[in-house]
Amino acid sequence: MNMFSLKDEVAVVIGGTGVLGGSMADGLALAGAAVAVVGRNAERGHARVAAIRAAGGCSEFFSANALDRVQLEKIAEAITGKLGAPTLLLNAAGGNDPRATVTAEQKFEQVGMDAWRENFDLNLVGGVLLPCQVFGPALCERGRGSIINVASVSAHVALSRVVAYSAAKAAVLSLTQFLAREWAPRGVRVNSITPGFFPAEQNRRLLFQENGQPTARAQAILGHTPMGRFGEAHELIGAVLFLASDRASSFVTGTDLRVDGGFLSQTI
Repeated sequence: MNMFSLKDEVAVVIGGTGVLGGSMADGLALAGAAVAVVGRNAERGHARVAAIRAAGGCSEFFSANALDRVQLEKIAEAITGKLGAPTLLLNAAGGNDPRATVTAEQKFEQVGMDAWRENFDLNLVGGVLLPCQVFGPALCERGRGSIINVASVSAHVALSRVVAYSAAKAAVLSLTQFLAREWAPRGVRVNSITPGFFPAEQNRRLLFQENGQPTARAQAILGHTPMGRFGEAHELIGAVLFLASDRASSFVTGTDLRVDGGFLSQTI
């Protein structure tokens, strides 16, 4: 018996057009799931679907803004019509609005409310809340399913600068635990994964100089990571497959699985 086979499963990947979400979508497809790649960037979405199909997987792209409930409801119906009823939901959308960054030039009390709201919209409302409201009830009605939310190491410890992003990701952990308790009696498991530092579009400029060398912030991160390196997108796939598979994690819900190279285990 293959503990990690997702044959006959239908996975919805919100944010599947991004670097990390796209890699996780690849992994779900390779494990046998039919994958609905959801995002706003059609070019990236179709490219991801083409790559999945070229590797022998089944996938379709669905254009939607995760902050628009009506759009999510429409694609939920479309996904069911094209791929079948979803059984897995991976919430991988998110990002940091740099306007909410605390720097030498901008103190905490100077961060504007628009920037705070944008971070909570990106990471909590569109990142988890609305997708769960739209797709979660159908999973509960069928009496089975797995929801995986993407958190961050900044949800666990107070990282410098990214105050609003950290607060929003901490809320993701809290909502994950609430839904795990709420939906466990209805057969739906809800967990999260906490990536460490993985170079992607949103943080590349913070981590690398134009010449490709690590910035001072990147060097500080690496010095705090026992493995001494950044993560690679494919290294998130194993955690996702574990939490997605009913065979592998049937008694796991309300859990946060860290994939951080030891970052959160190191103090001094």
